[in-house]
Amino acid sequence: MPNREFRPTLSQLRSFVTVAEQKHFGSAAAKLGISQPSLSQGLAALEEGLGVQLIERSTRKVIVTATGEALLPDAKAAIHAAEALVVRARGAADPFAGPLTLGIIPTIAPYLLPHLLPLIAEEFPQTQLQVVEEKTERLLAKLRDGLIDVALLALPADTPGLEEIPLYTEPFAAVMPKDHLLAGKRDLSLDQLGQLELLLLDDGHCLRDQVIDLCKAAGVANTANAHAVARASSLTTVVQLVVAGMGATLLPVSALAAECYRPNLAVAHFAQDSGAGREVGVVFRTASIRKEHFAELGSIIKRAYEAAVDSWPEYE
Repeated sequence: MPNREFRPTLSQLRSFVTVAEQKHFGSAAAKLGISQPSLSQGLAALEEGLGVQLIERSTRKVIVTATGEALLPDAKAAIHAAEALVVRARGAADPFAGPLTLGIIPTIAPYLLPHLLPLIAEEFPQTQLQVVEEKTERLLAKLRDGLIDVALLALPADTPGLEEIPLYTEPFAAVMPKDHLLAGKRDLSLDQLGQLELLLLDDGHCLRDQVIDLCKAAGVANTANAHAVARASSLTTVVQLVVAGMGATLLPVSALAAECYRPNLAVAHFAQDSGAGREVGVVFRTASIRKEHFAELGSIIKRAYEAAVDSWPEYE
């Protein structure tokens, strides 16, 4: 029977929520930074106090009970409410004081962070910044679950419960071997994508989907399935394949300075009205009380993007 005087602690609720998400006690304990026995004790105390079983344990798997599934949203809401209370209290003095977890997709992080981190340290010295690099789908899931505060990614997010602020439109550039017929051009059209044997990032990267959509828009059918054996998990690897003469690729212009310094590479730019590019912005929970603060952070991110683009001397 439930203990009518029982009041769950935040640590107990976090233990329940994390086990329910991870479906594994070891992974949940590692994520929370506590020992597995402490995690099990916290969850057991929560179940005893509530008088219900939340998690079924076995040697092979962890199952969330029907009661656990029903109570999971309430547990998450309680955690979010407590975190919002702390944020609101800190924000009364300094909106950027304390921890801020920023998620960034892999096709942005390596190129903006060298410029962004010093700017944040200068503008918001009281911020304890944590950076999480993940693909778009995982970042959106972490946002919904309250594991990160804000994410920098390609828009639109199109996710219920999340809000976005567009920051800038980033053109793509074509990177190819130096002896390619299109090398150095500054007015590429989408139709000319058919002249490139494009190397793509692996599934799950939004840049891969954006390139495929561009090819479809141009009526280029050879790209979506071509060179499937040469897909890579990072732009650095893709560019190395281009250096080896295995094909060409499209890069966001903020990546050019970091990736295209290698010999035997050439860059071609698309015409301004080609539509070859992506819109980038910040995404956060609609219920967040820090919308104005995230807009201010967005202005800093835009400055970092401009610095990354300006570091490529050939880009105008």
